[in-house]
Amino acid sequence: MPICVFDVNEDGSTTVPDTAALTGPARYRWWHFDLSDSHLADWCETHLPAIPAGALLQPETRPRCDTYEDGLILNLRGINLNAGQHTDEMVSIRMWVTDAAIVTVRMRRVFAIDEIRQSAVAQMAPTTPAAFVTALVSRLTTRIQSEVSAISKLTEFFEADLEDETTPIPAELTQSRRRVIRLRRYLDPQRAALNALSSSPLIPQGDHPSLRELANRTTMTVEELDALRDRLSAVQDDHDLDVARKQARNSFLLSVGAGIFLPISFLTGVFGVNLGGMPGVDSPWAFTILCVGMTGLAFLLLLVIRRMQWL
Repeated sequence: MPICVFDVNEDGSTTVPDTAALTGPARYRWWHFDLSDSHLADWCETHLPAIPAGALLQPETRPRCDTYEDGLILNLRGINLNAGQHTDEMVSIRMWVTDAAIVTVRMRRVFAIDEIRQSAVAQMAPTTPAAFVTALVSRLTTRIQSEVSAISKLTEFFEADLEDETTPIPAELTQSRRRVIRLRRYLDPQRAALNALSSSPLIPQGDHPSLRELANRTTMTVEELDALRDRLSAVQDDHDLDVARKQARNSFLLSVGAGIFLPISFLTGVFGVNLGGMPGVDSPWAFTILCVGMTGLAFLLLLVIRRMQWL
């Protein structure tokens, strides 16, 4: 059974049909299904051509816009706003659009579709299939831009933190880079799909400008994601370089310390040999003289190191 079905009239008013036909007497009929519906495959086989039916039933999709006979096979992606799920795990909406019918299939809840459903219940549905598609794309694009804008502000915060060398690597930096990668994975093909949609002969000419504008906004979003990917990589590189500098400095200081104490260790090793003939064995001042001599040697080595500008 569908999640909802509406007959949409030319003034945006709706009725719930009592027939199972794909189309009805109104301007167009909208069918909305969940992919987990056990009856969906049989319904698609009965009412739709084989290729669109197969596209609607695909478990995995990528954005596309393909013309088939008198309709459009349209797959789109949107921000995942479902509770407990990551926003960058984008939700998909599968669509078959003709002049008299729209069939939409979801795997997870798509809030943009829910808003259109609410407007249909309120007797204010999009008046044509092209208007329906435009309204859906507009809602999806707005949410995507908001998500990318949030990542951009977080990136600015990361860049500002670079001025303070004591700031550790932000825990969210790696997560933000993954978000950008996941979003771009779907938005790049979605840009191509919307460009194809905006010039489709099956879409009335009057709707082309709005769709071209939405395609342009998606293109700008993809370009922004490219810039964010590079900026986040630069931030990560700066943090990695700072860590490398600190490690190199610490290693250098350890090397300097080893250079100072190595001769002293040699002396203690020599005078620690328990053999006859060692100088100072019978002198009560020998240990004191040895300690003073090693201290003086340490200061001398430190002065030499400073003189050579190693410290």
